[in-house]
Amino acid sequence: MAEPVLIEARDVSRILPGPVPVTLVRDINLTVRRGEFIAIVGPSGSGKSSLLYLLGLLDAPTRGAVYLEGANTTELNREQQAQMRLTRLGFVFQFHFLLHEFTTLGNVTIPLRKRGGQNEIKIEQRARALLAELGMEEYADRLPEQLSGGQRQRVAVARALANNPAIILADEPTGNLDSKNAQQVFDIFKRLAEHNGQTVIVVTHEAHLARQTHRRIRLIDGRIAEDS
Repeated sequence: MAEPVLIEARDVSRILPGPVPVTLVRDINLTVRRGEFIAIVGPSGSGKSSLLYLLGLLDAPTRGAVYLEGANTTELNREQQAQMRLTRLGFVFQFHFLLHEFTTLGNVTIPLRKRGGQNEIKIEQRARALLAELGMEEYADRLPEQLSGGQRQRVAVARALANNPAIILADEPTGNLDSKNAQQVFDIFKRLAEHNGQTVIVVTHEAHLARQTHRRIRLIDGRIAEDS
């Protein structure tokens, strides 16, 4: 039996207005199921990040619609979309965007506090459990500047997982890492998909990493050229 569909893009295009309109992605039709580990690949400027931001509700399509767990997100207001991002989606970017004034533990607790509904003890327990899972528990009280690049990115992954999202979206998450740390991050993503049943969609320009995913979507000039 096929896994349930989590994301569906139907005839999605995003066009930047102006004297000469710029088409970022065009006529995208895409279905993403639970537990898939997907790489979005293609040359620079092909629309990889633009597609990821549309799937993650960070940008809105000019035409078409993105459905998340059956809900047409174009029909939701900004507050409803923000709540959906907080509860159902987790984001990891090339730059970790950790808050420098917070410890490792403090950074991971931010989404939990924003969501609310848990006391401080449960919030800290959840954050520490995630850090332990990613091999970062002993660094819980350190500030980001006291961590290596690979360690910071693992903290960013822990923060993305804080609210147990169904879908993790990562934009060039290994772009600033050496090969060893890049592989560790991809190993984490693969484990999340294969053992936790979470869907992971990652934009990458590194072919050897993309080959480790279950599915590769290649964009050329904003269109899907290959889906394998």
